[in-house]
Amino acid sequence: MPTVTVTVDGVTYEEEVEPRLLLVHFLRDRLGKTGTPVGCDTGNCGACTVMLDGRSAKSCSVLAVQADGSDIVTVEGLASGGGLHPMQQAFHEEHALQCGYCTPGMIMAAIDLLKDDPDPSEEAVRAGLEGNLCRCTGYCTIVRAVRRGARSMSGEEVPAP
Repeated sequence: MPTVTVTVDGVTYEEEVEPRLLLVHFLRDRLGKTGTPVGCDTGNCGACTVMLDGRSAKSCSVLAVQADGSDIVTVEGLASGGGLHPMQQAFHEEHALQCGYCTPGMIMAAIDLLKDDPDPSEEAVRAGLEGNLCRCTGYCTIVRAVRRGARSMSGEEVPAP
């Protein structure tokens, strides 16, 4: 079996994996990163989105062996110093979830979106998240949360909703 070496949330792991093992299953089943849900296993819903070498990737469409040598950040790796990441905090403050299943992927995709557009319009947020599906919220609170998170990440004081 091939061996992969990856850094996940700042910790380096070296593991033998079956060549067909999906990254999402490697993260959840082998490393215990259960904050990355398995949504569809087809790349359609985006719930399993993680950062792979600094860009968002749907971990159900990447083999673990393809991630060899990569730096991966999961939703669990965003928080620091006991506090939530500003985007996580924004989702909480805007109540941008109902069942919460899509939330990890939405947060990861939103952070990636802000790398290219640090102050996105509502339309840009909707376009940037179009590969991530939510079956509960109608997206209004998600869009508000992403825009709040963007302002917070830029250092702006954001009043409570």
